[in-house]
Amino acid sequence: MSLNRDSRDNSLELKEGVENASFEEDERHISSGNTGGQVTGDRPSSRVNVDGDEHSYTQIKPYAGMPKEVLLLHSGQARYRLPREILFWLIIACTVVLIALTITVIALSPRCLSWWQSTPVYQIYPRSFKDSNNDGIGDLKGIKDKLDHFIYLNIKAVWISPFYKSPMKDFGYDVEDFRDVDPIFGTMADFDDLLAAMHDKGLKLIMDFIPNHSSDKHIWFQKSRNRTAPYTDYYIWANCTDTKGPNNWVSVFGNSSWTYDPLRGQCYLHQFLKEQPDLNFRNPDVLREMTDVIRFWLDKGVDGFRMDAVKHMLEAPHLRNEPQVDPLQPPEEVNTEFELYHDYTYTQVGLHDILRAWRAELDKYSREPGRYRFMVTESYDYEEIEKTMMYYSNDFVKESDFPFNFYLLDLPQGLSGHRAHELVSLWMTNMPRGKWPNWVVGNHDKPRMASSVGKDYISAINMMILTLPGTPTTYYGEEIGMENVHIDIEDIQDPFGKFDPNATRDPSRSPMQWNSGLNAGFSGNETGTWLPINPNYTTVNVEAQMENKSSVLAQYQRVSLLRESEMALHRGWMCFVWSDADVFAYLREQDGLDRAFLVLINLGQATTTDLSSISGLPGQFRVHTSTVPENNGRSYDRAAVPTAKGEGLLLEFSSSQRFHTSHASSCYISERACYLSVLDIMYKC
Repeated sequence: MSLNRDSRDNSLELKEGVENASFEEDERHISSGNTGGQVTGDRPSSRVNVDGDEHSYTQIKPYAGMPKEVLLLHSGQARYRLPREILFWLIIACTVVLIALTITVIALSPRCLSWWQSTPVYQIYPRSFKDSNNDGIGDLKGIKDKLDHFIYLNIKAVWISPFYKSPMKDFGYDVEDFRDVDPIFGTMADFDDLLAAMHDKGLKLIMDFIPNHSSDKHIWFQKSRNRTAPYTDYYIWANCTDTKGPNNWVSVFGNSSWTYDPLRGQCYLHQFLKEQPDLNFRNPDVLREMTDVIRFWLDKGVDGFRMDAVKHMLEAPHLRNEPQVDPLQPPEEVNTEFELYHDYTYTQVGLHDILRAWRAELDKYSREPGRYRFMVTESYDYEEIEKTMMYYSNDFVKESDFPFNFYLLDLPQGLSGHRAHELVSLWMTNMPRGKWPNWVVGNHDKPRMASSVGKDYISAINMMILTLPGTPTTYYGEEIGMENVHIDIEDIQDPFGKFDPNATRDPSRSPMQWNSGLNAGFSGNETGTWLPINPNYTTVNVEAQMENKSSVLAQYQRVSLLRESEMALHRGWMCFVWSDADVFAYLREQDGLDRAFLVLINLGQATTTDLSSISGLPGQFRVHTSTVPENNGRSYDRAAVPTAKGEGLLLEFSSSQRFHTSHASSCYISERACYLSVLDIMYKC
């Protein structure tokens, strides 16, 4: 295409094609008399007046490569302008709709469950989990060797009890160095390898943090004893004599909380062993030091902390005597914590400010997607459950994600369906609205549940904590039904047990039973292990139970997988349905799903439960999962649901009717969400 000026009428002539003197087109001839620049043939030309007036225009339609002047002539025509405007406004409308839809989806989408909500937590007592160097004591390399065990159980969060450098007077809870690993458990390089291996497998590591006290071998305490600045007031010191303490405060382990130090000439406070002096958190330098310890481990990449014994962290500075539970008891006979009201040593004003400051530190490390740092607090508050609930975050400030719920540890005291209902209801009714519950049935301080209630009930109890709403915590060995081991008095190692042999915690800390080989596969040490192994290890072990589909382990794995896959179980409604001397029953359902589950936990004798008086239940149920495997797939009438002694039943049914709408007072949900099956999405409702 080319443009030529016509000098006769001041116009431009457009020619289609290329004008080149050296070019000859085969089998076509250009007229030699064509001095006006017209191209012969069928192609039309266009003539446009330079001054803007159309002198001559013979082009029928636009063509590829047309110049701007021709394009502008065509673009104004209605047949071109109208489609263009329609497309423009259609694009604008679609953009607005997409933006509005995006905003709507974001606004209506419920919050995704965090990793600590979507998985059970598994507690490891490192001395007893796996020994890699055959010294009879478990270690960090041993834990690394057994990471596939958690994958098998569908557990993605592992809490490891203390492995700090320690004189081991309280097996790691007396910390000599908060930034080092005790040689018994390995090296810092071993820890780094363990953490990296866990993250490679998608596992989260929760550490024990011991804020209340250190070991008396800690450098801070040694410098505080001789009044070296700035450590002079890192601990709680008070004037006293070597025979009489400043007040009547009593240690958790028994006897006075005060010990005289001849070097300093004062008494120091220890709410646990005398080798565990209490840190002084009213000293800002101590708070700064312990916050730096948290940062140290966060920088290494740990995923969360269990804050140990937090209610002991602050004491009333006036140091007054605490009131006796029995005013008539001679004061000199008061030597246990349960004989005093701890008005001045437990849960003091300012405690929650410290914990909230630490939560803020964890939040700074939680900004990376998928790297939320978890915080759970430990506080045995017994009948004062309202104190426990104060550790939850509120609408104004964040604290712990949840405080540990130890109330199911009391299940053996009057084991029954009524008892289970009472303890579960206690937590649910006292918990702040919208918070996330959790369940603990065993730990390193309490007897094993299989020994306390009987091994017949352990599978049903595992099913219960895995199907209740919230996060279950499993103490190592509970997944195979490990029981307490007998410890002779002369062999007791627990410092608490040495004070009161009847209260020793050693029996629940025996080595993990992996197989039927030497030392149950825990250690290759031919001279034995740090605590004796339960003689039942030949049948109660991981290897044997993996091959038995009706074993405690196989049932744990099945329900754990089900918890993750079924929306109704991991984030749906929970409704109390029934309880009696034998059975505790509750329902799990999700708005928008027509499938729901009724869970029956038998904690008594074999019985048949009549649920016909409960409105909103269907006439028939199908057994999805039972701890008695031969019952799987059976159908039961709601008027006669049989359960064997210690059986756990997960009954499945379909219904478009929601149970919680007609039983609101007996139902609970942390954060309500509905399922839209058409789009396969969740939305707030």
